[in-house]
Amino acid sequence: MSRILEEERGIVISARPLEATEFQVGNIRVAYVLYQSGLSINVMYTIDDLGKRAVGCTLSDGMDVPEELGSFKFARQKSKLAGAILGSYFVIKKEH
Repeated sequence: MSRILEEERGIVISARPLEATEFQVGNIRVAYVLYQSGLSINVMYTIDDLGKRAVGCTLSDGMDVPEELGSFKFARQKSKLAGAILGSYFVIKKEH
């Protein structure tokens, strides 16, 4: 995931990763990394050759936007599980 962030947008996350997981549902593959700062980044893509691919970034409630994600626009979302969160995403354009 760090390679995708760096190659697509030149982003290097400075926070320490705490947990990573990867799973597949149908033809959609998802990978998540949770960071010590409260940041969560996921990569979602279909395994079809011409499938959709995107990176999502989620900030914990009250968390400031990390410097490395300062160029992103974050939208406030309400979650029954997490309360209020800020989220943003970008589409992956290259093959990884």
